[in-house]
Amino acid sequence: MTETAQIGVRFIRWGLGLLVFGIFIGFGIIGHYIVGAQYDTGEMFMKNVTLWFACPWTLSVYAVQAGALGMVVIGTMFLALGRVVTAPLDLSATSLWLCVTGLIAVFLTGYVGYFVVDRIWPTFYYSPVPAGKNAWLMAQALSVALYWLGVIKILFDVRKVTSPAA
Repeated sequence: MTETAQIGVRFIRWGLGLLVFGIFIGFGIIGHYIVGAQYDTGEMFMKNVTLWFACPWTLSVYAVQAGALGMVVIGTMFLALGRVVTAPLDLSATSLWLCVTGLIAVFLTGYVGYFVVDRIWPTFYYSPVPAGKNAWLMAQALSVALYWLGVIKILFDVRKVTSPAA
């Protein structure tokens, strides 16, 4: 198996694993709806669209799921490239680990981090506590940025090996 195919297989394996994990953590959203919000949400909550369907974990769950699907697509692309590009592809596992680390960080900051931030700023999600909400969202944004750094690296690697001069 070529190096390109090996990286493709690793992307697919990690992507499928993270997709299953994303589906599993999605049950937390269902539990949230069954049990109800931890705090009284009040009238302000009903008017605030940034609360993503009344559950704090929706953003992180869907980011993990979408990112995992992206990794499967990237892995499939690497498998295809390994069959048509005869020159060695100068690929490293850096992009893989940026994507994996980014998606795991999305879970940790968005899902687990919710409870940490809620300890510091109680009710930050259900009431206007901008400092808590901003800290929580910034941590998630940085996590997503890690994933996107991996994707951007892949874009440049693929452009380099598929350009006419290559």
